[in-house]
This record gives sequence, C-alpha cells and structure tokens, in this order.
Amino acid sequence: MKLPDPERTRRHVGALLFLTGIFVGGVLLVTTFVGGPVLSGRIDILGFMCLGAFLALPAGTMYLTVPRLLDRYDPEPWYALVGCILWGGIAACGFSAVINSSVAAIGTASLGSGSGEALAAVVSAPLVEEFWKGVGVLGVFYFLRREFDGVVDGIIYATFVALGFATIENVIYYARAASGGGGTLAVTFILRGIIAPWGHPVYTSMIGIGLGVARETRTPIMRVVAPALGYLGAVLLHAIWNGSATLADASGSGAIFFLMLPVWFVFVAIFLVLIIVLVRRRGLIIKEFLEDEIALNNLSREEVRLVASAFGLLKARLKYGPRGAQFVRAAARLALSKWHTARAMHGGTKTVSMDFIVPLRNQLAQLRVALQRA
Repeated sequence: MKLPDPERTRRHVGALLFLTGIFVGGVLLVTTFVGGPVLSGRIDILGFMCLGAFLALPAGTMYLTVPRLLDRYDPEPWYALVGCILWGGIAACGFSAVINSSVAAIGTASLGSGSGEALAAVVSAPLVEEFWKGVGVLGVFYFLRREFDGVVDGIIYATFVALGFATIENVIYYARAASGGGGTLAVTFILRGIIAPWGHPVYTSMIGIGLGVARETRTPIMRVVAPALGYLGAVLLHAIWNGSATLADASGSGAIFFLMLPVWFVFVAIFLVLIIVLVRRRGLIIKEFLEDEIALNNLSREEVRLVASAFGLLKARLKYGPRGAQFVRAAARLALSKWHTARAMHGGTKTVSMDFIVPLRNQLAQLRVALQRA
C-alpha cells in the first residue's frame, strides 16, 4: 500500500539541492586532490590514492555497522542513509577542502608556514567541516522530515554523514602518508584508523542531537537554540582534538596528545551509553503509543512486545520473512507518527505525521491478515 506524500514538492527540491551539492563538491574534491597534483606531474599520486582507498574503504564500511545496530526499532530508509554517506564523503569533503586549503594558504602568506597550517587545523577545519557535515544532517531534518523522528535519528544520520566524510578524508591522509614512506603511513593508519576512528561521528553527532531536540521539543525557542548549541559543541570538540594534535606536532612531543587520549576515550564511552539510553527510550515510546491499538483490537499484546523489543525486527524477519519486517516497521512508524501528532497537538503546531496514522493502520491490518494466513 502506497502512503500519501504531502511533502512531495519539498522532497524534490531537496533532491535537486543534494545532487547539485554532490556535483559541485565532487568537482572540487577531484580537482584539489587529484587534478592539481596530476597536472603538476605527480602521476604517482594516483597509486597512493588507490592505496589509501584500499586501507580506508573497508574500515569505513565496517564502522557503518555500529549505527545500523542502534537503528533497530524503526530503521531509516536506505536512500536517506546512502545520501548521508555521499554528502559527507563528496560534498562536505569537497567544499571543506577548498576552504581549508585557502585558509592555510592565506595564513601561511601572512603568518608563516607553521602558523598557517595551525590556523587551518584548529580554527578553519572545525568551523568549516562541521558546517558542511551539518548541512547534510539539516537536509534530512528539513527535506525528509517524516524520516527524522528525534534525537536517535539525528545521531544516526549525523554518524553516516561523518563516517562518509572520515572515510574519504582517510583516503587522502593515507595517500599523503604513503608518499612520505611506509613508517609514516603505519603511524597515520594506527592513529586515524584504529585509535580515533570515531572522531568525526562524535563531533557531528552533537549537531544531530541538537536537531533531534528541535524535532522533539514543544518549546519554539529550543527549535533554534538546540541546533545552534549542537553546532557549537561539534566545533568545540573538533577544535580540542585538532588543537591537541597540533600542539603535539609543534612541540615535537606526543605528551599532550597522549594525555588527551584517556579523556577522549571516557567521552566516547559516555557518548555510547547515552546512545543506548536514547535507543531504549525509543522502544518505550513505541510501546506506549501502541497500547491503544491493543484496546482497538488492531494489535495483540504479544505483537506490541515484538515491535517494541530491541530485536523485534530481526525476530519478525526470521519467523515471517520480509512481510514480518514490514509489519514491525509499519507498527513502529504508526507509534512514532502518533507520538509526533500528540506533541504537535500539545504544542499547538502542525505535523504531517497525522496524515500517516490512518494509512499506516490500514497497512498494518493488511500485513497482519497476511501473516496470520501464513
């Protein structure tokens, strides 16, 4: 059953802007890191880039399994997740590369080589990279609004954008390190691929949390303040990490950097616990807003338990196949649509979620009959 799409025009505009950003960012990315060096006679850069891709792409793919495991109750649509990866890896990388390179060049001309690079790393990179990655998350928030339910979705979309960005950035860093010798490449790979692979996802997740709060809040001012604070938090964390690395390079000692590592690991651990708590909260929300479906005989209590359980989607898929997964997704989407509608009514605002409640109930009824027959 095809559900109505009251935001069709908005989605089409978003798709057009997305494709434009991908095209322009891709041209900037290739021109900066491949076209320029090749035209200057550095043909070997192509081989180094292939080596960098060989090291970075498998690891990036593996890291994507973490946000997918967290996204169990109401999995986000594949096209939105793929779009986030592409935006982070192509558009955000391309725009950020040009701006950061320009800042480094201007800073070097004005302040000297070391100062220019430090300015780009500690000031420009946090501000610019988090802005362009945040644009990708904001695009989902605005143009795919009904797929963006709250804080958990904000973290998931932000993580996909950030992992796309980090993967392509790692390709570039590994290629540069390879041109400097095997020892340099090994150190770079250990630092970026093993010790701190979750840097960008943690930074950009602050923006996702801010937009998630804006989606959930009933307070109008928080819809503006929360995303702004999320962006500032992302920039601050990014600047602290880059700043510690820059100070370590400038001093010739890794003491500052290695002193930061325990603090960083503690922060990441706290962040992961927060995500688990938020995911659990989503399960409780789904259970609460499906309770009246039991009274209406639209669902049984056992079915609600299945939908609200952490591995309900997997259980339904194993037991009933694709229709079982569709059933769980439709029930979860119904619960979240009712949740959004209740919050909108309480806050005196409008939401497209109300338009999906009846169609989702009809879809759920059809799937339920099909499963019972099976």
